[in-house]
Amino acid sequence: MTLSLNEYIAAFAQEKHITSLSQFGRGIEREALRVLPQGRLSDRPHSERLGAALTHPNITTDYSETLLEFITPVSHRPETAIAQLEDVQKFTLSQLEGELLWPMSMPCFVEDDDKIPLAQFGKSNIGKMKTVYRQGLKNRYGSMMQVISGIHFNFSFPKSFFQSLQTIEQNTDTLDEYISDKYFALLRNYKRFCWLIPYLYGSSPAICGSFLKNKPTDLPFKKTDKGYMYLEYATSLRMSDLGYTNSEQSSLQICYNNLSGYLDGVRSAINLPSKKFEKIGLKVDGKYQQLNSNVLQIENELYAPVRPKCVAKAGEKPSQALKNRGVEYIEVRALDVNPFSATGINVEQIRFLDTFLTFCMLEDSPILSCEEQGISEDNMDAIVVRGRDPKLLLRDHEEDKSVQQWGGEIFTKMADIAALLDQANDTELYRKVLAAEAAKIHDSSLTPSAQILTNVVKNNQSLTKSALSKATDYRQQLLAQDYQEFSDEYFKNSVAESLQKQSEIERSDTLDFDAFLQDYFS
Repeated sequence: MTLSLNEYIAAFAQEKHITSLSQFGRGIEREALRVLPQGRLSDRPHSERLGAALTHPNITTDYSETLLEFITPVSHRPETAIAQLEDVQKFTLSQLEGELLWPMSMPCFVEDDDKIPLAQFGKSNIGKMKTVYRQGLKNRYGSMMQVISGIHFNFSFPKSFFQSLQTIEQNTDTLDEYISDKYFALLRNYKRFCWLIPYLYGSSPAICGSFLKNKPTDLPFKKTDKGYMYLEYATSLRMSDLGYTNSEQSSLQICYNNLSGYLDGVRSAINLPSKKFEKIGLKVDGKYQQLNSNVLQIENELYAPVRPKCVAKAGEKPSQALKNRGVEYIEVRALDVNPFSATGINVEQIRFLDTFLTFCMLEDSPILSCEEQGISEDNMDAIVVRGRDPKLLLRDHEEDKSVQQWGGEIFTKMADIAALLDQANDTELYRKVLAAEAAKIHDSSLTPSAQILTNVVKNNQSLTKSALSKATDYRQQLLAQDYQEFSDEYFKNSVAESLQKQSEIERSDTLDFDAFLQDYFS
């Protein structure tokens, strides 16, 4: 039985259901480049003082040795998630000698992208596989795209929420199947409405000129007096064709209507040969150039603004985990690094995402056809390059709407969700956050992308100097404060344990690397 949004809100407002809205699970993954005070990439390897990138629970690397990734465990208060991230970054900065964390999504000045070092994960087969995967990314898309930073926000509803929702809907499916079905309903609505996220939080409307070197583009860039490239109405160049996109993946029909269909689409993509990537070769002069020549080397190569996730067990692929245990949480991947926050994301953003994702869960979510999914992707593409253009129209079903009209309609619906979350958490903060974000819908000059362009274009400021100034301030701020959720002892123990775990993994290998890969992909 499907109810209206207002009926769901009224049902959850009852005392027996309201508490299930107070225990959302949240985890954050924040990427950040290590840079020198001059504004260039650091040329130092990942420090052993930070532990083993392969096995440390909170500090690892992404594509490059210079691209750090900070990971928080699941917590149930927005303030806790931010405090955890502050602690992880505080320890990291305490171990870096003179290096800063670049506070923006688009990279600093990179003189030669061939000199961007691939992340190294040790001598084990799984460590080598991670590096070969990155070699494949370099050969397929170039290194520059891979040193773009983002925020991944992992979100889950408590089991009690789904038990209440199942009771409200009088549904009799098994709970695990029901949870996966409801998460896919959320995912469909996320696809429909996720243009809101880069509009509200996109922070990469301008880039260093070195990023475009040898990279063809049809985008109508303008140039500041200081040499920075920008689009007048852009919100998130990170999410544009310059950033996390893959033309080979554009033909994939990965649908979000149910778990089995999604898994079929991912499995098909992993096994789909690419003539373009085949030209790279698998091994050249005895050195692996990629894991395979398929459209996706592995599942992580699927570039998507959101993913259904399940915590994988040792040796288990992400799709196997989903098949075996269903969806446990979703990963929101459309967030730029917030340059106005030391952690790249703030508490207010988390509260907005709580509200937005709850709205996506409870709003009616019909099956999404391939055509409709394409329209949603077109809306997203338009927002990231010209989201603040007053002439921009987005397609909502059969109707063209402005950001102000459609955004206003969505925010009107979310207002009751925010009030419900305030009731559940005994606060007024959700409504305050929503009001602040709604103001951006009606006045685009309040968006971070507009603020950045005002500084870089109108005030002719140096994007690099501004970023370095923020990075220096954030370093001092984090080093000066006390640990909140962790401790110096915790991090030092984690470093030692991660190095020990990596050694154990390396000693336990029994296959050579060729045989290991063959076994992995069998």
